[in-house]
Amino acid sequence: MAKKQNDNKYDTTKKTRRTFIGGQALLEGVMMRGKSSVAMAVRAPDGEIELRTERLKPPSKASKIPIVRGVISFVSSLAVGINALLKSAEVCTPEEEAPSKSATVIATIFGVVLAVGLFIGLPFLAKWLIERYADYHDLVVLSVIEGCVRLALFISYLALIRLMKDIKRTFMYHGAEHRTINCYERGLPLTVENVQSCSTKHNRCGTTFIFFVVVFAIIVYALLNWLFSYLTSFSSVFSNGLFALAVRLALLPLIAGLSYELLRGLAMLPDNKFTNIIRAPGLALQKLSTCIPDDDMAEVAIVAFNAVLELDEQPNKGTIDFYERDFATERKKLADKLPENPQDADWIYCDILEKQRGELGGVDKIKIGQVKKANEYADRLLNGEPLGYVLGNAEFCGIKLAVDNRVLIPRFETEVLAEEAVKHIGTSEMRVLDLCTGSGCIAAVIAKNTAAQVVAADLSDDALEVAKANLKGLGAEVVKSDMFAGIDGKFDLIVSNPPYIRTAEIDGLQSEVTAQPRMALDGGEDGLDFYRVIADEAPKYLTDKGAIMLEVGYDQAQQVCDLMKKIGTCRVIKDLDGKDRIVVCEK
Repeated sequence: MAKKQNDNKYDTTKKTRRTFIGGQALLEGVMMRGKSSVAMAVRAPDGEIELRTERLKPPSKASKIPIVRGVISFVSSLAVGINALLKSAEVCTPEEEAPSKSATVIATIFGVVLAVGLFIGLPFLAKWLIERYADYHDLVVLSVIEGCVRLALFISYLALIRLMKDIKRTFMYHGAEHRTINCYERGLPLTVENVQSCSTKHNRCGTTFIFFVVVFAIIVYALLNWLFSYLTSFSSVFSNGLFALAVRLALLPLIAGLSYELLRGLAMLPDNKFTNIIRAPGLALQKLSTCIPDDDMAEVAIVAFNAVLELDEQPNKGTIDFYERDFATERKKLADKLPENPQDADWIYCDILEKQRGELGGVDKIKIGQVKKANEYADRLLNGEPLGYVLGNAEFCGIKLAVDNRVLIPRFETEVLAEEAVKHIGTSEMRVLDLCTGSGCIAAVIAKNTAAQVVAADLSDDALEVAKANLKGLGAEVVKSDMFAGIDGKFDLIVSNPPYIRTAEIDGLQSEVTAQPRMALDGGEDGLDFYRVIADEAPKYLTDKGAIMLEVGYDQAQQVCDLMKKIGTCRVIKDLDGKDRIVVCEK
């Protein structure tokens, strides 16, 4: 927990800009409300700040009418506030401890009824008892007593609930809300340090509003007492206590509207001795309803304030729910986390979101669980694990293939070999052998795009399991064979991407390469061991017009051509980087 800061003397003279953004403390969070939007930031149990934003409905014409707009604002703020409290409880409270929504709503309604009973009914009861049993009827004194009881109850209520640990934390968030707004109005950058240098008091606080409600209640109810005393001579109904209480309740909207106008007017007026005197009692009461926040609370308030400020300034910006994140932001953060291969961030999100890379630009939001999963994938990449193993699949010629640490991950260079094989086969019903098939990637492309009869062969039992999964439903035959040892019959085309890395070079390669099966990489001392076997054995398995297509290392094409020239005519095909990559030998 960060160290608490001392409060500052309230100084309105330092204000350099005005904002009508207001706020409310939540359970472990803060709600900020602007002209057109609301933002709620809540500290989740895992320490992360969860953000929820929403757009407000456009104001009605009635919201421009003095006093009426105060009633509308009060009702709207109450509805938005209760909803925000419910939402914050969903984030900050463990699921097994969280009360149900119905229970929360019932408790809220009960709280409103209790508040009305305490602050309206109880003071009226005190007045009524004095009139009835003390036979005292001075209207001015009784009205003052009723108002003083109401104010005493309010102050006592704040002082008592402040002693409760959970309520005190909420009051600390209330202080963070005020400090953040004050910081912005003073023209300071919204940093935790700057926010913590500001006051926990603010002119537009709801505590001040309630104080004004008490003051106007004293005035309005005093006039009501005078009116009822006059009308009692015409009808006994005006002396009925229940009727008088009902009228008091009915006048609450008027009192709220008048209080709102006073609060709004004072907020727009410049600071001077007169305005400061009127504000002083409300600001003094804020010593009870606000507490000094910790740094992490200030951070939460800043997140909420920045979010609502951004929404108000950008009408077309989308909203976000708790446990959602802005995708563009998270996409950039993940790319920055992978500086050597930033494009891997896109492939990670393509896999998680099940999107094509070109579709990522249309994604606005992403769930926090997906963000965490993406970061877990990135951590594995940073530890040297290949992207294909992290994702559990790899794209190859438009086919998604399953891959894991039992097989070599298909490379783009090998796509050239597969595509050339498909071109060579065309519409013919050839018989094709994919030697050293590994994941079965070449065999899968040929089987899917031609009418050829495909046999996929490999020595590794592990690799054959992966190849069978990838070739399922494509009609290809999978056989175990140490090169040609287990192969029967002749073929019109033999394709192979055999191991061709020189033994001495393997350990010096990148970690994502050395993490793959060594037997799929090691081509012997000069990298040509498997090509020699093919050159010696392949003629026995080729038809009279058969052909061989082989992937080779970037500097091996000429050597492989020299080995294969005893079989037939050789030619070399370059890869997309312009390097000699495919050797084609035709009888």
